Amino acid sequence: MKQGLSLRVSQHLALTPQLQQSIRLLQLSTLEMAQEVEQMLDENPFLERTEEIAEREAFGLEQIDTPVSAGEQIAEATVAAASDLPPATEFDGPLSPASSTVSSADGGEGADGEALESRLDGATPMEESWEGDGTVEMAPDDSEWGGDAPPRNNNSSGDDDETASAADLARVPVSLQDHLHDQARCLRLSDEDSAALYFLIESLNDDGYLEEGLSDLASAWLRLSAPPGAPFDPQDQLEEREALEQRLGVALQLLQHMEPSGVGARDLGECLRLQILELRNSAEARAALAICSQPLELMAKRDIKRLCNLCGLDEAMVRAGLSLIARLEPKPGRRFVDVERNVVVPDVIVTRAGRGFKVQLNAEVMPRLRVHDVYANAMRQNRGGRDNGGEAGHAAMQQRLQEARWFIKNIQQRFDTILRVSSAIVERQRNFFMHGELAMRPLVLREIADELGLHESTISRVTTAKYMATPFGTYELKYFFGSSLGTETGGNASSTAVRALLKQFIASEEPGKPLSDNQLSDLLREQGIECARRTVAKYREALRIAPANLRKAL
Repeated sequence: MKQGLSLRVSQHLALTPQLQQSIRLLQLSTLEMAQEVEQMLDENPFLERTEEIAEREAFGLEQIDTPVSAGEQIAEATVAAASDLPPATEFDGPLSPASSTVSSADGGEGADGEALESRLDGATPMEESWEGDGTVEMAPDDSEWGGDAPPRNNNSSGDDDETASAADLARVPVSLQDHLHDQARCLRLSDEDSAALYFLIESLNDDGYLEEGLSDLASAWLRLSAPPGAPFDPQDQLEEREALEQRLGVALQLLQHMEPSGVGARDLGECLRLQILELRNSAEARAALAICSQPLELMAKRDIKRLCNLCGLDEAMVRAGLSLIARLEPKPGRRFVDVERNVVVPDVIVTRAGRGFKVQLNAEVMPRLRVHDVYANAMRQNRGGRDNGGEAGHAAMQQRLQEARWFIKNIQQRFDTILRVSSAIVERQRNFFMHGELAMRPLVLREIADELGLHESTISRVTTAKYMATPFGTYELKYFFGSSLGTETGGNASSTAVRALLKQFIASEEPGKPLSDNQLSDLLREQGIECARRTVAKYREALRIAPANLRKAL
């Protein structure tokens, strides 16, 4: 083999830091986006919140209908192929301020994507650098973005902020632990028993159950009481652990007599028994207590005959006991759960506007950011003073300034892309916004992707963990996409509309004669929709509806 030198010209695709950030921001949820903004505000001195109203960036919504250029399409296919790179260089989201695309959501690649993927075998991301054109002048796009968003006054001070009104205090939810601690303070207990009861209350889960046994809780208590760094062996403190376990057992008896009834149970059966014991001593209560002593699977399956044999009761009494159990609360702590912490904040709001609909971004989730004028002007004025080793520091500050500019642009592009996709969804699903989910039409990601000139995977990531407030409620953007089912007339029906129709059928069925999956399939066929029994069962399970034998009224 003869060695030699040769020159070869080749092209390599690279992901710049700006492009990587744009890809990452698109797939973030509202909460993750807020955390990203807070982190960037802490790290970058050139970025700040603003309360002033300024013009939007030059690019964005004004160019919604601008055709996607060939170069942008190549850039989209580039990131679609780059999604198969190693995890350290795998990115999802938009590509450029004008449009974005990545690989297909279902894993399928188009012909162009496969061709470009073969060219990406040796592609590596560029070394992270936010250096731009070398200028430190205030750029036109250094103004704030998100002018419609209200300012956040997290650090505001004043008498109005320091003093909470009675209405605000009344709206503060009371947790299960606080409710139990209030009852515990009314008991006359020793310090040791009070501490044991406090420990058990704090060990409850959100449903009011005590998931760990008393032995494990006693060991955990001893471990917490041990000096920091000291070795801990439960066997060395066996007597102390047994005494502590007995004290916790006494505290558990007190806890299980508190309100709400059933709190402090170790399993569902014990929770039901605690609630039954607090009822008046009737024949139905005694029958329910006997049923709860049997395997719960028999009660779930409504196996009346086996329950009659095991409990020694007649069928009427077993049915009466099951009817009483159905009125009990399986999760005592449910009413104390803070519902507000699970409230979904929509990214897009759709309202009726004449004969059509208005689609707008939610101003509450749009951060208002701008480049800090004072710091940027200071850099511009100090552009010539780079002596005494200040060259490296000036370059670092210039890089941070460019990073702040790109962060504002990428955030705007994220929201603009969400708005473009949402507007296309509203246009395609106009019947839903007028008549409800029964009027939903079949829609797949490719239809929206072709209309906007984006990639299917970009649409998939835009519609994940993003929510739209509609006249019929708040839905995830993915809710508006559904497969199609054939009809007798040769048309197509959306799977979402079929599920809504199934809910109507089941809601109107006779309680004593619930509809089976075969009967539901026949009813759909009468409506002209071809839907097999297995498909009906799949849709019913997705709706969390029990089968016919469990829906049957006692």
